[in-house]
Amino acid sequence: MPLAATTPDVSQLPDYAYDWALVDVETSGLIARRDRILSIAVLTFGPDGVQTGEYSTLLNPGCDPGPVHIHGLTTERLSGAPTFAQVAGRIGALLQDRVMVAHNAQFDYDFLAHEFARARLYLPVTQRLCTLALNRRVEPPAADLSLASLAAHYGVPQTRAHDALDDTRVLAGIFRSSLSEAARLDVPLPLVPCPPRQDAQFAPNPPKTPCAYRNPGRPDPGGPLVQGMKIAVTGETATSRAELVARAVAAGLNIMSSVSRHTSVLVTNDAASGSAKARRAIAEGVPIVDEHTFLELLGEVGPGTPHDNQAAKKTPKALTPEDVPSEELSPEGASPEELSPEDASPKDVSPEAAPSEAATQATVPTTVVEVPHPRPPEPDRSPKPFGRRRILVLGGTHPEAAAARARAVELGGTAAINLSASVTDIVLLPGGERDRRMTRVTALGLPVHARAWLEDPTSAPDSTPASARTDAPARNHVTTAVLPRGGVIDLPALPTAGQWHLGASWAQQPNCEIDVVAFVLDEDEQVSSDGDFVFYGAPESPDGALRLLCDGPTEQTVVVDLAALPPAAHRIAIAAAIDGAATFGDIGAVQTTLAPGVDAPAAARATLDAATSERTLLLAEIYRRGALWRFRAVGQGYDHGLEDLARGYGVDVE
Repeated sequence: MPLAATTPDVSQLPDYAYDWALVDVETSGLIARRDRILSIAVLTFGPDGVQTGEYSTLLNPGCDPGPVHIHGLTTERLSGAPTFAQVAGRIGALLQDRVMVAHNAQFDYDFLAHEFARARLYLPVTQRLCTLALNRRVEPPAADLSLASLAAHYGVPQTRAHDALDDTRVLAGIFRSSLSEAARLDVPLPLVPCPPRQDAQFAPNPPKTPCAYRNPGRPDPGGPLVQGMKIAVTGETATSRAELVARAVAAGLNIMSSVSRHTSVLVTNDAASGSAKARRAIAEGVPIVDEHTFLELLGEVGPGTPHDNQAAKKTPKALTPEDVPSEELSPEGASPEELSPEDASPKDVSPEAAPSEAATQATVPTTVVEVPHPRPPEPDRSPKPFGRRRILVLGGTHPEAAAARARAVELGGTAAINLSASVTDIVLLPGGERDRRMTRVTALGLPVHARAWLEDPTSAPDSTPASARTDAPARNHVTTAVLPRGGVIDLPALPTAGQWHLGASWAQQPNCEIDVVAFVLDEDEQVSSDGDFVFYGAPESPDGALRLLCDGPTEQTVVVDLAALPPAAHRIAIAAAIDGAATFGDIGAVQTTLAPGVDAPAAARATLDAATSERTLLLAEIYRRGALWRFRAVGQGYDHGLEDLARGYGVDVE
């Protein structure tokens, strides 16, 4: 199936012409560090779209094949197949010097990376491309972004779903069309350098038993230790470290691998050693005790306060206005127009106060949140001028562009941050005519409006073709909630295997990188362990409840499995930080989406661009409210960097 069989040839466009290796794997499960590949198919293509190779094989994993009802690969069928190690050389030769392409590419790449590591071989992939990420940038009017839906949209026949070879052939047709659509829109390809930040060496350690008690802080001088206190140990000890930790955990203490301002005690036999933990403890005023004293204190640990985890077990009840904290209402009931600039964009919060105060300050929405009732109120069906428009703002200063996007949302539309197939209108601010995308806008014939159109949208005729309007209602009637900054929605219950995917995307940046991070916080706005901080160097929490996915240079995703969270988890905070001297005023808007699956339509979307001079942006949070989980679009910026934000939550970033 040539990539360019029925679509324009992109081989003469350097930004789109590569040697490609299209890959699909069927696996015994979903966790690459544990599960195995059962079958694999690889198709290779040249820059001209001509197929140059094909290989597929079943594999004997040496373990239970897992969900046979999905892939149909039984133990008997796989028993005579080769092992991965036996065919790794041939697979490596097909991947060598080519861009690896897959649908949800990080999944396939992670499995390949672990299989090659088990075979003690190097996976020869330097770049990968995800067709899911590519189509998120193209935004075709498909029902969703699953392989089946995209195949139906692009007219690619699919005969045997979950067969590696057939899925790879379907992927070739989808990729062919997606590549041509990207070239038509001048969309940069979301190429990811490899190896990614998630690799075998970053596989999380087995999770420790969560501490059942809240952190009571530091002990009184001469007083006892109390259950829930955070303890760090550094340097040599006469008692083995494993025994010391085991005894502390058995006493109800919380052993941490780093020191922060939330640490209760540092245990060391040499406080003057100059170790990083000792220096940090001295700087933070953390009490320091030697091993002998600590062992004595372990004999009389006082009772602690258990985590308040009963909320999740209570029967949901209807909330009244009195049940809703003031943090979920606009200040003094003010309307968005009445909010002061300080209310709308609080900043310059001190690093020490950032997390605890951010939990309150950053959750002030720009609109009053509706209180749920036993019977949901009828949705607002009043027509709005921009009900199905997706508007891209070009030019202007950052505040001017942010105001224009906010106005578009107020009129019922959605704000785009990149040119895609779903964009219906362009608003041109001063300087926007010099934007490189204007050439494509003209070629596509999209309506271009002056800023005044947003104040009087009836002043310009509706020249947008109906076929170009691809807002959420056209996608299987799935309604996407367009949230303002501070907007909140309740999360519906998902099936047992359901996971929430919180994505963040931005315009491609030539001179800086943006990192998305996540924190699992208890009711005291602290991490319970170092593993509750997920970032590029540790992209998965030990319990698997949080995973960070890198889908390209302009988007990253945090996957949240609410069922796997420890009982102490009350809030997941997701932030973005700039690596470099740029600020979010230079970056522009950051779009966040919440979806109940990797390829599912978005349940909620928010465009966050209130930040100007800030280098760290609290994007969103998922938090408990009684028996419910809720999602909030935050958009709170901080001038300090990621290290200060992390320290405030109880993590010391070295």
